Amino acid sequence: MQPTFPGVFQYAYFVADIEQAAAQFAELLGAGPFFVAPHHKTTQFQYKGQPIEADVSYAFGYAGDAQIQLIEQHDETPSIYRDMFPIGSYGLHHVARLVQDYEWEKKQLSNKGFDLACELYADGVWASYFDTRAAIHCYTELHSISDRILKTFDHWRASNRTFQAGQDSLFAR
Repeated sequence: MQPTFPGVFQYAYFVADIEQAAAQFAELLGAGPFFVAPHHKTTQFQYKGQPIEADVSYAFGYAGDAQIQLIEQHDETPSIYRDMFPIGSYGLHHVARLVQDYEWEKKQLSNKGFDLACELYADGVWASYFDTRAAIHCYTELHSISDRILKTFDHWRASNRTFQAGQDSLFAR
């Protein structure tokens, strides 16, 4: 049986420049190293029910047990990021939960009146973003679980335990 993951595991920030933001998170919070997915592509993607996928890059790192995701959008395509942050503005975009029963959790948020803004499938996992801004001032991501993704997250978290900001490479491969 897979472990249970209560609460938030990830805090995601929409940023102007991933490299600059990673350096600031490392300096201020000891976050890092960051694992980058440049110009990330998905297998399936729906934004507001349409197959519209913006050109985005992601960087993932840990600050202790909290996963930090940095998001940079390279174009002006409509997206959940541009819905919240017009060009030139940035900040906390979403919090994420790892969920055992992905479909059940989606139904729970829908039943509470939150709209599904985006859903994607990539690298063997599903993720959906609900517009919970009226309640918590950011989106909520539901993230399905696979053994591979758990191993990846464990590796990233372990990398942070030995990371020394300013001495180690800020970006891992």
